[in-house]
Amino acid sequence: QVQLVESGGGLVQSGGSLRLSCVVSGRFVRINAMGWYRQAPGNERELVAAITSGGSANYADSVKGRFTISRDNAKNTVYLQMNSLKPEDTAVYYCSAQVTLISKVDVWGQGTQVTVSS
Repeated sequence: QVQLVESGGGLVQSGGSLRLSCVVSGRFVRINAMGWYRQAPGNERELVAAITSGGSANYADSVKGRFTISRDNAKNTVYLQMNSLKPEDTAVYYCSAQVTLISKVDVWGQGTQVTVSS
């Protein structure tokens, strides 16, 4: 069974920074793309940033220039560095990974709360 565990969420003032981490554990052949999503109350879950196994990244327009996604393949870990945080960044942040077992499977973490106060 594959598990994703996020950490690093919390409460921060507007303009501050947080770094989220997500570790993938369990039995799998390889980790393909990894990403971070977020869901604010009353909103649908949206993609924040994603990164391929080769390191190519893409971002939502709302976070470009402020957030950076990276991964450490040796540690099966993906990070999200969030700078210049705004109150509208407040949401539950979810880590996602596509892993190869027999076939490709999308796996999700339990989520971590990020709250940005004004």
